[in-house]
Amino acid sequence: MRSHVPLLVGLTGPSGSGKTFTALRIATGIQTVTGGDIYFIDTESRRALHYADRFKFKHVPFDAPFGSLDYLEALQFCVGRGAGVVIVDSMSHEHEGPGGMVDLHDAILDRMAGDDWKKRDKMTMLAWSEPKQKRRRLINGILQLNANFVFCFRAKNTSKPVKGANGKTEVEQMGFMPIAGEEFVYEQTLNALLYPGANGVPTWEPEGVGEKTMVKLPRQFRALARRPGPLDEEVGMKMAQWAAGDDAAVDEGGDEGRAVSDMGEAHNDSEEGDTSPSAMKARELIAKAEAVRSDFDLEALEKEAAPHLEFMADDWAAKVAAAIEAARPVSADQGE
Repeated sequence: MRSHVPLLVGLTGPSGSGKTFTALRIATGIQTVTGGDIYFIDTESRRALHYADRFKFKHVPFDAPFGSLDYLEALQFCVGRGAGVVIVDSMSHEHEGPGGMVDLHDAILDRMAGDDWKKRDKMTMLAWSEPKQKRRRLINGILQLNANFVFCFRAKNTSKPVKGANGKTEVEQMGFMPIAGEEFVYEQTLNALLYPGANGVPTWEPEGVGEKTMVKLPRQFRALARRPGPLDEEVGMKMAQWAAGDDAAVDEGGDEGRAVSDMGEAHNDSEEGDTSPSAMKARELIAKAEAVRSDFDLEALEKEAAPHLEFMADDWAAKVAAAIEAARPVSADQGE
């Protein structure tokens, strides 16, 4: 029987979508069921204090550096002092903020290759090893903490070049994508997308190719897709009741919402069933690695893979890295 399952709620959206206010509403609802204090880890220049008159929470200002393990230390600090719910706004600094994952990668690359740009290209993938290991320690650490979490992710409207049916390069609109590693999204119990000006009203069936993979609404919460208005205290309360073992709290109509993206089902646990952006790009890169026939091919592949590995889920990134490494001796032999 399910009992006291921690909730990890993700809110993804650009500035002005209502993430901060919505996070406080959801956390307040969760607190009515679980008890404990609400702690707010604030990386956004004390923005949470704009709502201090309306919501009761303990404010934890969090400044740079924004390393993965710095985030883990802040979370452990809150839970160690009795937090029942921890809000993090914004989690995106862990990725692109000062001292974050991208900064760490660049610093390691500087140490390994300096200003030798050819060497930097070759070492780029290796330089991601330490940042990714630290992020995995953060995620594993979060999963060990006995509390509920609401993570706010900044989002940006993105696109990527793809080859069309006619063989020409076309631009595919990905939509608003979280500034974070996919690993975080996969670990969320629920991940909501808030468009600009949404004021906390989620979009559960977005149009963007990337957005479809980032929205996560598992079966037990599909009634939310039919619920009008913003995510609020009642939503937080019902999710917490479900997490405490009350299935009736959120079951309001069976499976009518099956069209809504459920990453746990739509992507399947098997590699063959995984249609996430990480999986699709990884398969493409692995196929190219298997076709490498020269040092020139290998160098071109490494340049292509480097920016994608930054955002790719750990398991797929490891597969791509292994495929490229396996191609290296073949290309070297043929290049002699």
